[in-house]
Amino acid sequence: MSSLTDPIADLLTRVRNATRVHKKEFFVPYSNIKKDIVVILKNEGYIDQYEIDTAIAHPRLKIIPRYVGKKPAVTGLRRISRPGLRRYVSSEEIPRILGDMGISIISTSRGVITGHEARRQKLGGELLATVW
Repeated sequence: MSSLTDPIADLLTRVRNATRVHKKEFFVPYSNIKKDIVVILKNEGYIDQYEIDTAIAHPRLKIIPRYVGKKPAVTGLRRISRPGLRRYVSSEEIPRILGDMGISIISTSRGVITGHEARRQKLGGELLATVW
């Protein structure tokens, strides 16, 4: 196992790659922040299912992506805040993705939530990623 400097970017890359080659399922090493991001992706309709696989020594997330016809529900992902350059936004600065057709994922003091929810609660935080 190699150590990663940016596990969130690794998760987003695995989602992007798996959907582009139409994988039925794929695995990602487990962490709480990754689980929170995957829960948001499930609630927003970008993935069909996920489960925590503890059958091996290190737990991992099993993710089943969603496809609309033959096209993946995820058409784009972008990591915004990264280890070399953190990006923090206030509730007024949260970007609207494709006229609110996409989502932004924000890490706030109340957990990892969507940009829409952060705007509603008037919360700022670290802008982790955008998905459309």
